[in-house]
Amino acid sequence: MTNWQELEHKYLMNTVKRIPVTLVKGKGARVWDENGREYLDFVGGWGVNSLGHCPPVVAEVVTEQSHTLIQTSNQFYTVPQVQLAELLVQNSCLDKVFFGNSGVEANEGAVKLARRYGKRYLNGAYEVITTMNSFHGRTLAMVAATGQPKFQEPYPPLPIGFVNVEYNNVEAIKVATTSQTCAVMLEPVQGEGGVNMPDDIYLAGVRAWCDQKGILLILDEIQAGMGRTGTLFAYEQYGVEPDIMTLAKGVASGVPIGVILAKDKASVFTPGEHGSTFGGNPLACAAGYVTLKFIIDNDIAGKVEEVGQYLTAGLEKLRREFPFITEVRGRGLLVAVEFNRDIAESAVMACLDGGLLVNKLKSNVLRFMPPLIIGNDEVDEALGILDKALHRLASQV
Repeated sequence: MTNWQELEHKYLMNTVKRIPVTLVKGKGARVWDENGREYLDFVGGWGVNSLGHCPPVVAEVVTEQSHTLIQTSNQFYTVPQVQLAELLVQNSCLDKVFFGNSGVEANEGAVKLARRYGKRYLNGAYEVITTMNSFHGRTLAMVAATGQPKFQEPYPPLPIGFVNVEYNNVEAIKVATTSQTCAVMLEPVQGEGGVNMPDDIYLAGVRAWCDQKGILLILDEIQAGMGRTGTLFAYEQYGVEPDIMTLAKGVASGVPIGVILAKDKASVFTPGEHGSTFGGNPLACAAGYVTLKFIIDNDIAGKVEEVGQYLTAGLEKLRREFPFITEVRGRGLLVAVEFNRDIAESAVMACLDGGLLVNKLKSNVLRFMPPLIIGNDEVDEALGILDKALHRLASQV
């Protein structure tokens, strides 16, 4: 039998600490390893598998599209690209769309768009205010935007033009704003930073400040969007509208795609100022269109809100049972559990032994972001495995 993990060590760069399981098949909220063992997946491709693994509606469209047209140059019109753009605009507060290949590419493009706006309307302003514990991607510019020193320290000097301030603090943004500021970029919920939730009035306060200063508000909804937090887009829960929004993870059920959406006033690119070879190709857009349409037509976001509340309630019950759980936080099906000690990795492995995949977000934080199509039965199963895992950890401390 081929030892895939040994071959991985031989041929792939060492950029991630993998869990020692080789996955070979997935269906719905479940995956199977090379030995045929089944796992309940509450990682969901890091929030990518919106409709679960290999959803038939997407697999059918991708198969058909792969036999029709996969890639063209963006000098030509293609039907799936326009269809997906239309559906995004019709169901959001934004007016124009650009397609790339990933979340970091979407965020890079959003910053370029804000700088272009600054050059045109704000006397050349180019700085973007971001927040501590944010995560906007792994290119050099987005590492500079990301307010986490652990990502920044290996790569100095970092690109200029980013100011990191405290999250959930409007006054910090006000203090950091200068004549060189063109935009503020925030996550409505900080996913990679710990599933950190802002106060209900925070985004409204930032929106008001951006309006007062004439600068743009960029919302990074790469993790929080596409129904993940209980509405199609997270901004809907805070009573604000962004000038620019980025999407990626859950858009196309695992087919790589990144999206920039912008209000008409912020859509200031002209031909040749931005582009992407693979961005918006027919295959990815066909997958994105059918994924988004399924989410909308079946009120997946509404179901996420209900199941998310059920999951949170179950985790709160465990918090009351295990004193080393200090907090349960999140919204919809983006939820974290924080411990008072560094046992997250041990919890991940104990859950793995029980047949549940979960994500260690920090040394003391677990994150749960299962496919959006799960029900209460899968939640009960996951909670039962987690309960046994925590009992095992409790006996070891």
